[in-house]
Amino acid sequence: MSRFSDGPGARIVGLGHYQPARVVTNDDLAADWGVETNDAWIQERVGIKARRFAAEGETTLDMSVAASGKALAAAGIEAADVDLVVVATLTPPTMLPNVASQVAARLGINAPGAFDVNTACSGFSYGLATAQHAITAGASKTALVIGAEKLTDVMDFQDRTTCILFADGAGAAVVTASEQNGIGPVYWGSDGPRGEVLNIDDDGYIRQEGQAVFRWATTALAPLAKQACERAGVDPSELVAFIPHQANVRIIDLIAKRLGATNAVIARDIVESGNTSSASIPLALSKLVERGELPSGGPALLFGFGGGLTYAGQVVTIP
Repeated sequence: MSRFSDGPGARIVGLGHYQPARVVTNDDLAADWGVETNDAWIQERVGIKARRFAAEGETTLDMSVAASGKALAAAGIEAADVDLVVVATLTPPTMLPNVASQVAARLGINAPGAFDVNTACSGFSYGLATAQHAITAGASKTALVIGAEKLTDVMDFQDRTTCILFADGAGAAVVTASEQNGIGPVYWGSDGPRGEVLNIDDDGYIRQEGQAVFRWATTALAPLAKQACERAGVDPSELVAFIPHQANVRIIDLIAKRLGATNAVIARDIVESGNTSSASIPLALSKLVERGELPSGGPALLFGFGGGLTYAGQVVTIP
């Protein structure tokens, strides 16, 4: 048995996800938005075939509520039993009130702790660790952790280095107190001096220095992901799944190879969903579990990285 599952703690008991109805292919970007690109160019560089864009008026809050309802149903837990709501997002529809308190109100969760987390693409792992810590400390018994983004609100369709990447969606996890701990110690950190290589500019658009981000992701991150495994007492070869932030297929495959996740299912949801920042890890994990592609009880590494520059990862037991 993996060391991280010994003793009381917290575990994920239900997952849910939501994606908008509108599917946008690479050819659609060129035809409908006038982006100077094509399907072959995008697939070769980042691996994306399609992504989902939210409808006009559909918000990060709406998507959060939809994903959360599915997660609660999967867990068999009533909204009234939730006492903590954490939303990871960089695209809240309002700064105040925060998204978490509005999710609680929509779902009928009475007087929970409620706050938002913004560490961009590592946000879900930060939120999950924070919820775990609250449960372990006795401040919470049942938490709802959500990653949700409407990145089309911050996309410049004249900038093909970013608009080909990003998309909208949400994923959620229900986390409860447990006699057998199913969430390993988080390994998190940041590289603030290089944070400007991925940012939102003064005009409100997301920008990135693609080559700088690629070099950081492919050289620095595999050792950090290994640290998350070491903290959990799990060898990467024991992983049944590796669910990294869905940034780029080449980045995902290089990290997985250097990590040594030789027996793991590697999440590549980016192919059909694009890069959904905070939503990408719970979205990919929920889909894999829903399709029955992961064994219940097996260890999976979640590893987020991106804007800030920030990173965070933990090994979890598949619900």
